[in-house]
Amino acid sequence: MYRTSNKYLALCVYVVLGLATLVAYWPVVNHEFVKYDDDQYVTENRHVNVGMTRESVIWAFTTPHGGTSYWHPLTWLSHMLDCQLYELNARWHHFTSLLFHISNTLLLFWVLKRMTGAVWASGFVAVVFSLHPLHVESVAWVAERKDVLSGFFWMLTMAAYVLYAERPGVWRYVLVLVGLCLGLMAKPMVVSLPFVLLLLDYWPLERFQLGRSAWRLIVEKIPLFVLVVVLGVITFIVQQRVGAMISEEKLSVGIRIANAFVSYLTYILKMVWPSRLAVLYPHPLGSLSLIRVVVCGLLLALMTVCLLWRARRHRYLAVGWLWYVGTLVPVIGLVQVGSQAMADRYTYIPLTGLFVIIAWGVSELVAKRPVLRVAAALSAVAVLLAAVMCTRLQLRYWQNSFTLFEHTLDVTSENWLMHNNYANVLAEMGKADEAIDHFYKALRIRPNHAKVHNNLGNALDKLGKIDEAIEHYNKALKLEPNFSQAHYNLGSSLAKQGKLDEAIREFRESLRLEPDNADALSDLGFALAQQGSFDEAVEHYRKAIELEPTNVVTHGRFGLALSSQGRVDEAIEEFRFVLTERPDDAEMHCNIGVLLEQQGKAEQAMEHYIAAVQSDPNHFGAHNNLAIVLYRRGRIDEAIPHFRHAIRLDPDYVGAHKNLGIALTSQGKGGEAIPHFRKVLQFRPVDADVHHNLAVALMGVGLIDEAISEFREALRIKPDHKQARKGLEAALARQKKP
Repeated sequence: MYRTSNKYLALCVYVVLGLATLVAYWPVVNHEFVKYDDDQYVTENRHVNVGMTRESVIWAFTTPHGGTSYWHPLTWLSHMLDCQLYELNARWHHFTSLLFHISNTLLLFWVLKRMTGAVWASGFVAVVFSLHPLHVESVAWVAERKDVLSGFFWMLTMAAYVLYAERPGVWRYVLVLVGLCLGLMAKPMVVSLPFVLLLLDYWPLERFQLGRSAWRLIVEKIPLFVLVVVLGVITFIVQQRVGAMISEEKLSVGIRIANAFVSYLTYILKMVWPSRLAVLYPHPLGSLSLIRVVVCGLLLALMTVCLLWRARRHRYLAVGWLWYVGTLVPVIGLVQVGSQAMADRYTYIPLTGLFVIIAWGVSELVAKRPVLRVAAALSAVAVLLAAVMCTRLQLRYWQNSFTLFEHTLDVTSENWLMHNNYANVLAEMGKADEAIDHFYKALRIRPNHAKVHNNLGNALDKLGKIDEAIEHYNKALKLEPNFSQAHYNLGSSLAKQGKLDEAIREFRESLRLEPDNADALSDLGFALAQQGSFDEAVEHYRKAIELEPTNVVTHGRFGLALSSQGRVDEAIEEFRFVLTERPDDAEMHCNIGVLLEQQGKAEQAMEHYIAAVQSDPNHFGAHNNLAIVLYRRGRIDEAIPHFRHAIRLDPDYVGAHKNLGIALTSQGKGGEAIPHFRKVLQFRPVDADVHHNLAVALMGVGLIDEAISEFREALRIKPDHKQARKGLEAALARQKKP
């Protein structure tokens, strides 16, 4: 091992590394969450976004959830702590990831400098690690917190191992063991770390000598490999259970090996020339040409032989190359997880090996050549400036879901998943027609993908094309019968068509597959309430609120069900809860007003009706209800304008027509009232009360014969209508008939 006496130079490097990383990545703090795993990991994961609770911590250690195929409790805890501190403010979630990346950069520099004493070479590796555009994905993607977090424990473990190598001891070894354990709990890709520690024994620690010493170093790491094996078994089981692993029938071993050869070389090319970077590179499946695979395989073998041959004199060549090749093994696709061929995030740790080869190789090359040393320094500066520019450029694509998916579609082809995700974003932006076009493009590439059919159904449903939406939901369920969300969406569309029995059946099936689906519980309750099954509806609403305590839609529906059961005080409380979240919700103000009226609290009811019409001047129901209260309190002149306003907003609002007619009649304006009563009778021709009211208005303007006809019609409909009988007698008397 080497040491450097220039502490001030090292301190300057630390400062430059920290500031350069901060400046290069600073725009990320203004980025949004993206609709690609961020929702499943954070924004829509109720176990995570509630923060650090006893239940959420237990969940983190016991459940693979949120679309992930890993067991990584520390990653969950990291996200939970962010939510505890910052709630869902994306700025600070991004800032946390950036802090981890800065820490990893500084730790990498410390480890390399401590082992080799080479400040400039170590600094070069650290700064390229920090600023290379391939690492933008790991830093800018909140869902990839596991990359920078596991990288943090990777670096800490290496630091602990360096200290242990300098002076072996039990407690120092325990620190190594703990660091590895924490790294594995952040991301299983850390399984290759014990292998890297063996490489470090070879160079630059130079603990590795052939013979007994080699076996001693291997035995020394047995506890580390045991940890790795245990975590590997856990990950394998989890991935199989959640269906993340692609079976050999779908992706043969030959195809996987071919893709691995191509990916190894492609990563190197993108390291040298980082262009057309994407969040998802679609797996080529069986479309790779044999010539390309053979050439990549031969080049990979040739590079391995040459570097290992030269490593007899330059050990860093073997260490750097085997670091790169070995750390990529868990994610190179030999065990295929997901639909990607490769991923930029997978290079976060592996590329360090290649950076080491470049740094120490150039250092040796220019060591005794001053001219070359100056040229190398200038070239390094140029490379780093270019890296900063490329990193800044790549960061722009991560601003939000729209920019990310649009860019990915620009630089990749046959990318069905990005067409699907981009379409979802377009649908949320209200661009349903464009969204549908991209869903169909996704289906052209993957015609039998259940989730795309489901999402297309959602877009069609928003356009009111319910029959077409149902068709695609059924296709999704034919492909994947246990697709809980498709059952729920199908139920929602059927409910819109009034097919409540079928809708209820789909909601129940969705809940059988996913009992904690709060939306399905709420919609099932609503459908049951429409059928008059209020007791069962209330039960489902309660469960939905337990799962999502702040869901105002469910609280509002719960309030309606309670009011239908006559539980007025409880209903008012539910409506008031909605108002705490949405104080300008006119419908809730209106609902509270109606219930307060039932309790005889007209003054309080009127306050809520006034609040309703102020919040939503076009809420015709609120205008009508406010007018009724005013009328009953004798403020008829104030009531009439509100009745008229309600009718202007909804010309067929029969309740307002009837009420306005009654108010006008009470003022002796029977002529104005008559058209309103006739309007009501167009919709309710057998309403005895309206016939009676019309007759009274006709009497008021002297149309006795017509009035008599209306009184008789009222009595025909309702023979025991006392007011109509008295009115008829009065009308007949005015005609002077017996």
